[in-house]
Amino acid sequence: MPDSHTKALTKLTTALEGPILVLGASGFIGANLLRTILLTRSDVVGTYYSGNPWRLEGLPTSNVHFCNLQDDVSVDALLQKYKPRTIFNCSAFGAYSFEKDAIHIHSINYLSIVKLLEKLKTYDIAAYIHAGSSSEYGRNAAAPDENALLEPNSHYAVSKIGASYLINYYGKMRNFPAVNLRLYSVYGAYEDSSRLIPTLCCKSLEGKLPPFAKSTTSRDFIHITDTVRAFLLAATQITPSIYGESFNIGTGLKTSLADLANIVQRLFKIQDTPLFANTEARAWDVDDWYACCKKAKQMLNFEASIPLETGLCHTQQWWHNMLKMRESSELTKKVTITSTKKSLSAIVACYKDNQAIPIMYERLTNICTKLQLDYEIIFVNDCSPDDTEDVIKRLSALDPRVTGITHTRNFGSQAAFRSGMETATKEAVVLLDGDLQDPPELIEEFVKKWRAGADIVYGRRVKREMSQGLETCYKLFYRIFDYLSEISIPKDAGDFSLIDKRAVHWLLQCQESDYFLRGLRDYIGFTQVGVDYVRPERMFGTSTNNWIKNIGWAKKGIFSFTRVPLHLLTAFGGVALCATTALAFFSIITRFFFPEATPKGITFLALLVMGFGSSILLGIGLLGEYIGKIFEETKARPAFIRKHLIQHGETITTKTQE
Repeated sequence: MPDSHTKALTKLTTALEGPILVLGASGFIGANLLRTILLTRSDVVGTYYSGNPWRLEGLPTSNVHFCNLQDDVSVDALLQKYKPRTIFNCSAFGAYSFEKDAIHIHSINYLSIVKLLEKLKTYDIAAYIHAGSSSEYGRNAAAPDENALLEPNSHYAVSKIGASYLINYYGKMRNFPAVNLRLYSVYGAYEDSSRLIPTLCCKSLEGKLPPFAKSTTSRDFIHITDTVRAFLLAATQITPSIYGESFNIGTGLKTSLADLANIVQRLFKIQDTPLFANTEARAWDVDDWYACCKKAKQMLNFEASIPLETGLCHTQQWWHNMLKMRESSELTKKVTITSTKKSLSAIVACYKDNQAIPIMYERLTNICTKLQLDYEIIFVNDCSPDDTEDVIKRLSALDPRVTGITHTRNFGSQAAFRSGMETATKEAVVLLDGDLQDPPELIEEFVKKWRAGADIVYGRRVKREMSQGLETCYKLFYRIFDYLSEISIPKDAGDFSLIDKRAVHWLLQCQESDYFLRGLRDYIGFTQVGVDYVRPERMFGTSTNNWIKNIGWAKKGIFSFTRVPLHLLTAFGGVALCATTALAFFSIITRFFFPEATPKGITFLALLVMGFGSSILLGIGLLGEYIGKIFEETKARPAFIRKHLIQHGETITTKTQE
């Protein structure tokens, strides 16, 4: 782009009130916003959630944050960590023809915005700029002004209308600094390769034209640079007079597909004759779809300044460079680019580990620095009776990468790991016990396997520094557990593992109260590999486990992941019935034909009664275990309760506790 555009964007970016948050930064609009702002300042964070975040490749991981807008805990952690002043919300679902899930469309585009705006009431927000859509006009799409009748013709349009009315309510009635930008046909760098302009640019590099829809179909094509400028203008010029307003962001020019084909032929010297279809490609398409931009010019001083010819030249050049870089990869619907895999959240479950925590911190810091990882360390204080919280506070005051979570009581290590996973922000998590029995140095091997393609890398305890008898019992349990389980369970694998954020998302969808992480880890699938290690004894103190707790762990695993005991009980009952029937016939026959051979006295009967009685008690006990699990699940109690977070040496009460 010309220097004048670059200077204008730099000036506007400098004027933004920070910190800055870009929601949906893995999308086309959000990625360009994030990249533009990062050219001038560093106090900006972009979020991603699902799919391949290829548009964020090469960006510092400290400026990228995983966030699920439908998850309250994930959003609370994001807002509390960065405390943004300016927010650009570019998250959306349903704009593509393959995104058809109506419930998900409304949940992402409307319901998640309701929850977000409610949370933002307690923050000092200078500007909230929402990426709306010209789809809100639906059938009434030919140069409508912002007060025109909205005639939605898709679930996506309805959901975006809901969001625009929501912003109007918050702006006008609750004095919240929010603005909605109704975007037209934005094109440029990082657009999805399945869209019209990218397809056109890629074909033009071969001297060809793609097939078009109806020649008379018109669109309003606006370059991404102009679109980014509109967002920045809205954020820097927002005043109470425009709170809650919607603005059309386009060029105001009606460009038919026939005109577009002629422009491309002339610009790139293509001899191909364009082929036009007689119908629209998508159910919600209309013949004329272009903007009336008077309001944006009057109130935002915005006017598109990049001609279509100039924008097409820049876009074709960008795709030429992209294809050259990726010439070994086939261009499909989306360019395949692997994740950077350069960031890690270490989650340490702490109970009576006050002496070990500083050593754990030092060893984790050393290994993450060696691997050049962007990392955070989350110490979960599961209501330890010692001074664990004070130790975490001191570390957090010295290092902003350290975060603490304090539970209201001891909920157990499984709840501690889940609590940490809910607040983790990096590309993967590593779960460790705070007693240093899980050596942090093994993370180097975990990361190698992860970067090689594994989604989950678990530590496999080939030997434990303990008595031979106890170690034999542990090994025996894992083999029985694997044999009985209805899914394949790795032998000798504990909770010590690296889990990619995609897998973490599905682990957090498992809502059972009796959480057994190592079983659930295998239940969700994904690519999993093991790394062998020798598990040492605790460095300080004595183990908090004992035989009773170990038996409880065994029961938790077996009754959570197998119904084999019930199947065996049924089989035993059937066999016992058959044996009893056979014994009855045998007794009758011997009574008549071999009287002397008939068992005498009550010994035989007593043994039968005792055998069947104990079997019945065992069966009732097994049934009771399963019924007890059902009872626990029906209570639907929270798996844990956070007392507070610890950041920068201070305790912070979470928003859900206020």
